Amino acid sequence: MPDITEIDGALLNSLLVSISVLGLLLLVGVVLRLLIPALRKFFIPAALIGGLLGLSLGPHAFGVVPEDMNSTWGALAGLLIAIVFAPMLLGQELPGVKQAAKEAGPHIFYSYFSSFAVIAVPALMTFFIFQPFFNTNALFSTIFEVSWPGGHGTAAGMEEAYQELGWQDGSSLGLGAATFGLIFGIIAGMIMLNIAARRGHLVNYTGTAALTDSDILKDSAATQESRSRLRKASLDNLAFHFSLIGAAVIIGYVLKHFVDMVITGVPLFPLAMIGGLIVHLAIRPTPMYQLVDKSTLNSIAGIALDFLVVAAVASISIPVVLENWVALLVTMIVVALISIGIFYIIGPRIFREHWVENSIVNFGAMTGVVSVGLLLLRAADPQMKTNAYRGFALRAPFSSPFVGGGIITAMFPILVAQHGNLWVGLGCLGACLLLIGLAMLVGIWRKPAVRRTAA
Repeated sequence: MPDITEIDGALLNSLLVSISVLGLLLLVGVVLRLLIPALRKFFIPAALIGGLLGLSLGPHAFGVVPEDMNSTWGALAGLLIAIVFAPMLLGQELPGVKQAAKEAGPHIFYSYFSSFAVIAVPALMTFFIFQPFFNTNALFSTIFEVSWPGGHGTAAGMEEAYQELGWQDGSSLGLGAATFGLIFGIIAGMIMLNIAARRGHLVNYTGTAALTDSDILKDSAATQESRSRLRKASLDNLAFHFSLIGAAVIIGYVLKHFVDMVITGVPLFPLAMIGGLIVHLAIRPTPMYQLVDKSTLNSIAGIALDFLVVAAVASISIPVVLENWVALLVTMIVVALISIGIFYIIGPRIFREHWVENSIVNFGAMTGVVSVGLLLLRAADPQMKTNAYRGFALRAPFSSPFVGGGIITAMFPILVAQHGNLWVGLGCLGACLLLIGLAMLVGIWRKPAVRRTAA
């Protein structure tokens, strides 16, 4: 359990002001998206816009934001990630094995293969090039699995783990890589969709027109993010779901206490996710489970993620990024080429139907988190006529808790610290080959057939 110390009124006021400024940055991000069509065209989220604005006003740029507030933002990001992950398995019913194997199997393969590839190649590059010639920290190789499929949230959440392993720069470099990955994933994804459409591989593609409309939805398109079955006389619906997440986080802290006795450096957020699963299993047989609304849990996680992103990006250490720019730039280019190669080489071999739609959602998730994948899939298949949406959704319980920001992602820095980049890189390459062999054995892998996809 963490040390519990008294927080006086002055510190609480300071925290309130710091969070309020983050809220102001988010509002500015929303306004800028409304005023500047190019930001909508390239799908830059308001949280990233606000974070970059906060970074430009920070102590490493114009110096408007004081260093103490900037440090608070950096620490806050590492805590919010636990709230993002705690409800991931809470209220989540696992699909049947046969159903998941048929529809989600190729998506599961894609997510694990891409994650192992994104750790293997940077690990070997770091071992053979960056460590001997640029004196780069050995843990540098791990930031790409953390930041590309993991996104800004995981990159920020790994700060504590990197610090415990003796590397203070990991989170800032991961956030820089995450920003590049997000922009690359969107731009490259849209280019690949246009190429696929010209080749006749997409029949439902409408381009970006439907995605660049105003952020203000019409009444007919408005969404309802929460559903309550609890009387307000008892407890507000949001308070109830916040309490469930709080219980999951507390369980995560207890688990971390015992895990730290065996393995040092495991961050809180994957353990909070396990805590959410424990809460789920505890209330599943009880009437209380009827009160759990997954959309409400997702909304709370979304709030935490938006504040996390703006806080994390605003607190990036620019000197750290500049100090490692050569290794960062070279590896990001290589990882970008790997992601494109997986799309064109692996995708047609594992998806029997609509390979472009099924591959593009995984490409987006690999380079810029799940939301980017879904954004690209919406452009490719706006009427949801393919099986890509369902297969990708079914993959989540089997992939998201482990790779692309999950438990396995969190363990990579520890493995590198204990065994070195050479063995980790070779091990992950072996895992990629093993996955291909397994896919052939179970019938997922096949010879690609070039044909027009059916609507």
